[in-house]
Amino acid sequence: MKHVSSTCTTNLKFRREMKETRLGEFEEVILLLTGILGEEAYAYKLAEEFESQTGRAVSIGAVHSTLTRLEDKGFLSSEMGKPTAARGGRRKRIYTITALGQRVLSDAREFKMALWRQFPAFEAWGM
Repeated sequence: MKHVSSTCTTNLKFRREMKETRLGEFEEVILLLTGILGEEAYAYKLAEEFESQTGRAVSIGAVHSTLTRLEDKGFLSSEMGKPTAARGGRRKRIYTITALGQRVLSDAREFKMALWRQFPAFEAWGM
């Protein structure tokens, strides 16, 4: 049986806990777009806005699974909107960024900015 040091065990535990608060690039963009769209932050509109802002195609399934994952992590909350005639009486699920989601976005921004500040060419480029 292999011996695992307490430091290694602590690091593994830390990484597992951090996994729930880290954002992938797509998750971060969806979270940001949710904030930008406000009361219009529902899956189809998020997919449209993603394509508009990035120039990249995205499937509605990818958006739905990401919204579910972000909600499971506590970064988003959702509620059903009112039925509309334009949707044949169906309701949309509207997403809102939670306080934890705001903190995670802020942390992600600060982390990236700290990395950019350390990048030597950044200053050379006059940025």
